[in-house]
Amino acid sequence: MAPLIRHHPSEKEYEDAAEEKSVHEAAALSPRMIYEVIRRDGEEELARTKRSLIWSGIAAGMLISLSVLGEAIFRAHLPDASWRPLLENLGYSLGFLAVIMGRMQLFTENTITTVLPIMHQRSVHSLFCMARLWTIVLTANVIGAFAAASLFVFTPAIPGETMAAILALSEHATGMPASESFWRAIPAGVIVALIVWMLPQADEAAFFLILTFTWLIAAGDFTHIVAGSVEMAVLLLRGELAGMQAIFGFFVPVLAGNIIGGTIIFTLVAWGQVRDDVEEG
Repeated sequence: MAPLIRHHPSEKEYEDAAEEKSVHEAAALSPRMIYEVIRRDGEEELARTKRSLIWSGIAAGMLISLSVLGEAIFRAHLPDASWRPLLENLGYSLGFLAVIMGRMQLFTENTITTVLPIMHQRSVHSLFCMARLWTIVLTANVIGAFAAASLFVFTPAIPGETMAAILALSEHATGMPASESFWRAIPAGVIVALIVWMLPQADEAAFFLILTFTWLIAAGDFTHIVAGSVEMAVLLLRGELAGMQAIFGFFVPVLAGNIIGGTIIFTLVAWGQVRDDVEEG
């Protein structure tokens, strides 16, 4: 009987195998797989109870105030230099990091996660479920934003110099013409949807992904409906912003822009690149 000869892989074969594994892992999440991850997340969100959505949405609205607070703290303590905005806008990322990594219900995330299931299974019932979730989450986010703003305005929790910076940021955010607020909200909606699209393959880089792209929202002076609701609420509670101006000059235009950016633009483009693969499958 011939002796059994064992093959010992050479160093080159080990390197080739490692390279092949790396390439496979890098390509593991194709656009179709990313779509599937987000679609399933969306279906889970649509199936959540009303109570769960409400409390998660309120928590998100409260914690997104960290974006306003963080940016204000940077502004209050940095010198008034040309580079200050680029650094202070890092503070804007704090609320988004807390909300997104904490898996809380943020309205602008739902403009993509809950729409993809509808693209997969188009029905009146699915549309109704999405509208229900959007209404609950947005309302809860605004309630949370007002709760955080109440803490800022009615208690001595915030130091004077930081509060002055919060007021300056709030006046800037809500002081734009309605048409400008609308157009600046569209890129913000696209960016948040892009974050959601990239997160499934971000792994350990998720922190830096959220940090970088939410910084871009602030650095680009784009408008976000939930973070902006904290600033709007601060001025409303202080009596420095009229209710009609708050609703029709800020809230409605920004809401429309975020929805268009996150849903009509990004989600439809994302769906377009996987539609053939999904429908064939």
